[in-house]
Amino acid sequence: MANANPRLAARGRRRARVRKKILGTGSRPRLCVFRSASHIYAQLIDDEKGVTLASASTLTPSLREPVKGKKKTEMAKLVGLSIGETIKNLGYSQIIFDRNGFLYHGRVMALSEGAREAGLKF
Repeated sequence: MANANPRLAARGRRRARVRKKILGTGSRPRLCVFRSASHIYAQLIDDEKGVTLASASTLTPSLREPVKGKKKTEMAKLVGLSIGETIKNLGYSQIIFDRNGFLYHGRVMALSEGAREAGLKF
């Protein structure tokens, strides 16, 4: 693998290191974040059952119009608020935050702050 992207490999190592320590349970599910070049996605996962309980992204139909014309960090905050409200409506108040190997700054941090503003505790 001489042609492997070193940044991608470093993210893979960070992801593995984080994931071996955290596990979403039925009482405290895992909020997993993925960011691409232009969008951000969040999923609430119960690892014991292996199911996704809720999800939100900049591509979600209810968020497409509000995020139009905003900066990526502002979009991430709106996604965090949306997923936070959805999670609260499902009856969860405490979750485990999985940054998925991404550094905790910028859009990942904005998403988590939005979820916290919606009333979630990490």
